[in-house]
Amino acid sequence: MNDKKIKIKITDDCQIFAKTVGVKGQDCLAYIELLEQLLDAETVDSNYTEEYYQTEIQSFRQNKQFLKGGD
Repeated sequence: MNDKKIKIKITDDCQIFAKTVGVKGQDCLAYIELLEQLLDAETVDSNYTEEYYQTEIQSFRQNKQFLKGGD
């Protein structure tokens, strides 16, 4: 299971830095708007992390059940 986190750092001069961890691909971009709303702030600068260039692997498990009918 992949834990998705946002690390937030607030400096003494009230600058806010945030970094997504465990968020792969373009999914991280959705967090920018969320953080702007939560912090009532505007993004001044952003950079892609190494995880941005990775893709999330999703696995699906399928169970099949066959029932024998009593015709």
